[in-house]
Parts: sequence; C-alpha cells; structure tokens
Amino acid sequence: MPHYKSRERSKELRVLSSLNVRMGLSFKDKQRLAYLEKGYQGEVFFDQLTSELKNDLYVLNDLCLEQNKTFFQIDTLIISQHTIYPYEIKNYEGDYRYESGNFYPKSSKDEISNPLHQLKRSKLLLRPLLKDLGFYLPIEGDVTFVNPNFTLYQAPLKEPIIHPTQLNSLMKRLNEIPSKLTNRHKTLADQLISLHQIDNPFTRYPPYSFSHLKKGIICGRCHLLIIPGEGKMMIVCGICGHIETIDSAVLRCVEELVLLFPGIKITTNLVFEWCGVGSKKQISRILKQNYTLMGFGQWTYYE
Repeated sequence: MPHYKSRERSKELRVLSSLNVRMGLSFKDKQRLAYLEKGYQGEVFFDQLTSELKNDLYVLNDLCLEQNKTFFQIDTLIISQHTIYPYEIKNYEGDYRYESGNFYPKSSKDEISNPLHQLKRSKLLLRPLLKDLGFYLPIEGDVTFVNPNFTLYQAPLKEPIIHPTQLNSLMKRLNEIPSKLTNRHKTLADQLISLHQIDNPFTRYPPYSFSHLKKGIICGRCHLLIIPGEGKMMIVCGICGHIETIDSAVLRCVEELVLLFPGIKITTNLVFEWCGVGSKKQISRILKQNYTLMGFGQWTYYE
C-alpha cells in the first residue's frame, strides 16, 4: 500500500548535512547530525514495513504539527476507520534498561530522553487538534524500536512499547484491523498534511554565510565535495566514481542554495560561483530550462 504522505529528510538534517561538507561542524553539531541521520534510517526501515500493508489504511509519514502554538512531531500516523495510531520510531542500538519510569544505557546512570513521554505528548496535543478538525476518533499508538541490535531490559508490559522482535506481529495486527475508509477519512488525512510545518521555528543552526562556505558540487552518492573541471557535460566523482549529468548536479546545487539561503535571488553568476562547474553559458541554459526568468538586464534572476 503506497503511503498517503511520503517521508523526506527533515530540513534540519539536510542543512546540517550540507554544512558538514561545506564548512565542517562542531562536535556537538556532528553528534546532532549523526542522531538525525540514524533516526531517519530507522524511520525509512519502518516505512518499508508499512508499505507492505494491504489493509484499508492511510499512512502519513513525518508530520510536524502545531497545536496552541506548540509544535510536535509524529514519525508515522496511521488512520484506520475507527482509530488513529501515532508511532514514535526509535533506531536505538545496544542494551538499555527501564528503571523507575526512565530509560538508561544498560551500563550507565545517564538518563536518556524518554520516548514514552514523547509519545504521550504527541497524543495529548493531537487529541485537541483532531477535535478542532471535527474528528473524535480514539488515539492509540506505540513507541516502536526498529533496530534488531536493540534490547530493553526490565521493560514494563503495560507500556505501549514495540520491540524489534514484535515488528512482524505489529504489521500483522495492523493488517487485521477492521477498517473501511470513507471520504471523511480522506478529508482528515488531507487536512493533517496541509497543516504539516516544514519549518520548525525552534530549530537552531550553527552560524554560516555564503562567503565562508566551500564551493563546488556535493556528490549525489558519497556526499563529499568534488570540484570538476570546466566545460564537461558529465561529472565524475573522483572518490566514488559516481557519474552525473551537469544539468542534474547544477539543479541539486540550486536546491541546496535555496535551502541554505531562503529568499536568495538565483542568478547565473551566483550559481556559477556556488557550483564551480561548467561555464556561465551552461549555467544560464540550465536555469532558463528549469526556472522562470524574472527581471531585466543586470537585475535578471530566476524563480
């Protein structure tokens, strides 16, 4: 069953990935990047499982919603005929223990963020949001640990926790839920998607500027910076051997520019400086073919 809302890397993950290549990150920011990347990989793994569901369900991935000026994230939301199921997905690896309502690495006293609290918070905020939309469906859901190398000791049976060995049973259970969706359920799914917030105003990025970032193409496969020679129609990464057309590489660079500098005016000179590839004539051709030309003369830019 195709997902009703697919998953993309979060803006924070994409920005930090780009900055890590173009200027390097502090140790703390590198840790944050690794955490986000690992979490995303776990979510994609869960997506592969839910994509095989045959039941009449709507699967919405990666929702960032706002209720009463409070933002909350739902990794996966499943809408059935009678119930809403939010899932908090964790890709933790290694041995952990549950003790006095908290989570700890097995051999440490350092408490980690409690995913059960995150799930509870999501449910508490989701309920009034659904009410505002005119829906009063009960909300169930679980914290779902997806990494096969994860073990949680002393896990209480009463808590909504799915262990890696229970993932197949979870999918079987979802497939067996009595569910026949109507246009009303589709309206709910569409409304939730329309409320999805791309920008979380509370996200903090390390300071950066155009002049201080390294220029060039980031390889689409190994994600390292390559600076190809001028005038080539194809770009070959000297590290992993990945081959890409200059058009594709330039368009990715433009997307990256817009990501890092929202509202920036895209010009031939700017993109030429940013990519360090091809010629201005090539850049101009690519922009004209894929964007709308705005302005006149020296004030020309693309949208």
